[in-house]
Order: sequence, then structure tokens, then C-alpha cells
Amino acid sequence: MLNADALKRWYAVHKWTSLVCTLFLLMLCLTGLPLIFRDELTFWLGDAIEPPEQVTASAPVDLNALVQDAKARRPQDAVKFLTKDDEYPMWFVSLGETPMAQDNSALYMYDTRTGEFLKEFPIGHGLVYVLLTLHVEMFAGLPGTLFLGFMGLVFVASVVSGIVVYGPFMRKLPFGTVRRERSTRLAWLDLHNLLGIVTVTWVLVVGVTGVINTLDRPLLGYWQMTEIVDMLTPWQGKPAPATVIPVDRAIQAAEASAPELAVRFVAFPGTPFAGAHHYMVFMRGHTPLTARLLTPILIDAETAHVSDSRKLPWYLTALLLSQPLHFGNYGEMPLKLIWSLLDLITIVVLGSGVYLWWAKRTLSVDQILSEHDVPVGMVPPSATSR
Repeated sequence: MLNADALKRWYAVHKWTSLVCTLFLLMLCLTGLPLIFRDELTFWLGDAIEPPEQVTASAPVDLNALVQDAKARRPQDAVKFLTKDDEYPMWFVSLGETPMAQDNSALYMYDTRTGEFLKEFPIGHGLVYVLLTLHVEMFAGLPGTLFLGFMGLVFVASVVSGIVVYGPFMRKLPFGTVRRERSTRLAWLDLHNLLGIVTVTWVLVVGVTGVINTLDRPLLGYWQMTEIVDMLTPWQGKPAPATVIPVDRAIQAAEASAPELAVRFVAFPGTPFAGAHHYMVFMRGHTPLTARLLTPILIDAETAHVSDSRKLPWYLTALLLSQPLHFGNYGEMPLKLIWSLLDLITIVVLGSGVYLWWAKRTLSVDQILSEHDVPVGMVPPSATSR
């Protein structure tokens, strides 16, 4: 049972949290919509080339040859990562100005079946880069990412408070009613409430996973400073290996250690994930769920022996599971289409919320309650359980 004062407080929470975050949420929805189809957009724009469907491969690809080819293209840079695409038959070779460089200087694509060079992926420019950077950090780096995470928390508060006030405001109307005959503002209010409550579960899922995703860099940094450092501590102070095994041998050692898993990507010696004496091979499962989870295996870069292997901590597991859920990447195209439809509906909800605030900015809370036939004294049980 909510009294009028409690309802007023919840309404005020919904109003002000919505106003604070709406413009940022609109930006996120508008940039997030094309990013749902990021892979398809990348191919359509020509930033990537989809490998041919029918290829006859007589022998496994020499991955070290791919690495050497990438080095030859940028001899002044260092190879940082070798990554296998989950969906397309492609290897990506990432280079940086140094092994410790945070940003990539080049990213080359190769056919996993033939080893053929496909294309250099554009770094730091292009439509997808602009959309993704705006969506993730607003071109403000980590502070921008954390700010958007805070806006995500404010948005979750807005959604929860909206659920609380929905019942008392709509208690006398059949579900789905849109009162077009009384006023334009009231019709938009009913539509705003209807679309908001219909999409509330999806909005909460996307909002919460978005907040989790903003912690990507801090969580990875913490993991590097704790467990990765602990894994590499026995080799601190030792001279770098005189010779380094080819990356193929490191992958073979990891596959022998975990035959039920597949290679996702490899961090090369000298990078923060591997240290000077090792490769770090990250393995994944084969199901839609386990393919998102990683198992790091530390491979000695001189002997190909397995030095260590640990499961990811719970916070990185939560991060890895939330990332594809945020963009609807678990169900391929059908889920992407559903995600895009819900995204469009959310844009309507956000836009109508701005309109409603502007249209009723001169009304008091009591006037708004009376418009919905909500008594000023005592409000019947709300939709807190709906």
C-alpha cells in the first residue's frame, strides 16, 4: 500500500533520474542500433572482407608464417596478439609500436584455411570506429566510459521507479489503452507507459549489462595486477629466453593441455598478458555460452611446457557473459533483429518522456495524480509486484 506522499517521492525519483540520463540514453540507443549489426556493417562498408565459402585446404595453416608476414608489413612494430574469429574463418594479427603498447598500430586479417592475407582492418577511423567509440566512451577515454556507467545506474533507477508508479497511474485503465480522445499529451503518456512496461525486462537487461561493460578496463587491469602477476612472478628477474618457439607450438601445447577447448586468441611474449618468458593462450568452449568464457593457459616460450592455467575470476566471467548479451550476439541474426526492434521502441519511450516533461512542466504532482484519478489521500496497492 502506497500513500500519496510515497507515490510523489517515487514519481519525483522517476522524473529526475529520467531527465538526468535521457539525452545520454538516446545517444546510446542511436549509436547502439547500428552496432547490433557491427559485423555485417563492417563487411558492407568494406572495412573487412568475408572469406570465400568454398576453399580447399591441403594442409593446416602455418600460423608462424602469418606472424612473419605481418611483421614484414610493419617491421618496426611488434606482434601482440593472434586472434581467431568465432564466426568467420579468419585469423587477426594485432601489432603495436611495442609489445606493451595499449593501442594497436595495425590489424591484419588472414584466411584460417589457406593463410591468405585478406585485408588490413582500419584502426582509429571509419564509421564503425566512430559509433563504437562514441557508444563506449564518448571520445573521453576511461572517464567517459565510467561516466556512461554512472548514467546507466541512473537509468536503472529510472526504470525501477517507473515500474513502481505504473500501477497506481494506470490502475483504472485496461492494459494497452491509449486515450487519444482527451489530449495529445495524454495519448503520448499512455503510449509512453505502455511501451515502457512492455519492454521493461529487456531495458533492465541491456541497462545492467551496459553498466557491467563499462567496467571492462578496470576489471581487466585488476586481473592483470593480481592473478596475471601471480602467474608470472616465478620468472621475474630471469633473463629473457634465447630462442622463442613458433606460435604454432604454443597453441599445440595448449590444445594438448585442454583438448575439450578451442583457441580464442594468443598473447605473445612481452605483452602484459604473457610476460617476457611465455605465450598466454586463451581457450574457449564450443557452445554458445561456453564460447564466451575463456581459460588462460601459460605456455613457456622456450620449452612449450605448460607453466600455469587458471579459471577466470567471477567478475571477468560476468563481464564476458554480459558483453554479447548487451548487443544481442547470442542468437545471431534473429536475436539481433529482436534487439534492434526493442532498441527502436526504447528510443520512442525516451523521446516521448522528454516531450511529456516539456508539456507538463507547469503541472504540479497533485494535478498529474488527479489527471489519472489517483486520490490525493491514499493510493491503492501499486504495481510493485507487477
